[in-house]
Amino acid sequence: MKTIQHILAKYTAFLWAILQPLGSWGVFAIAALDSAAVGLPLDVVVGGYIAQNHARLLLYVLMAASGSSLGSLVIYAIGYKGGEELLRKRVSAERFEKLHSAFERHPFWSLMFPAMLPPPTPFKIFALGAAVAEMSISHFLLAIFLGRTVRFLLLGILVVRFGPGVVHTLRIFFSHHFHWILIAAVVALAAWLLLRKLRRRRSQTAVEVDNAAERGKTFTTEDIEVHRGTPQRNTGQ
Repeated sequence: MKTIQHILAKYTAFLWAILQPLGSWGVFAIAALDSAAVGLPLDVVVGGYIAQNHARLLLYVLMAASGSSLGSLVIYAIGYKGGEELLRKRVSAERFEKLHSAFERHPFWSLMFPAMLPPPTPFKIFALGAAVAEMSISHFLLAIFLGRTVRFLLLGILVVRFGPGVVHTLRIFFSHHFHWILIAAVVALAAWLLLRKLRRRRSQTAVEVDNAAERGKTFTTEDIEVHRGTPQRNTGQ
């Protein structure tokens, strides 16, 4: 255990030696590399930057979110040019169908939601799935940017409140309870989408009722005008 901690400490020190001269661009670079292919301790880096300068919390959050979005374009290019075969190799047939169905019904939320979750969420699988489903690049970038912004903003608030050590605590917590957290998050998202759908349906029904009432008023008015304009027969001889 001590050996692992020593290795992680050396690795973190090596990263900081490279990133500190870059300033806020260091967050951007690490986020881009992490999303493109190389797995890096992104939360540790973002948390470390915020811990050193609380006043720049929003700047670091936006730089990390931007880097993650642009770095994911590498995954998008792979998926768009023929990533279906690659995706099928990495997930089961049943999971592939569920992923494809999710992007058919709710493409934006199916990508933004995983982007909000920290490791061990297999985010690159979802990014690859979005590309295979031919999601537009603008929606792809926006979904990742918004999801990562929520994630890093919550992380930054916790770091400011409890210190940089909270990052390690959160990683352990999510690693041990990931399935329960994922289930709770999926249920919450499903409930929100259901409420959103019900509100839209109610709004659409109200509009239809108003239109029907308006058509009824118009029809009645036209009838009255026609009745008034009809010439009366002269029965006198």
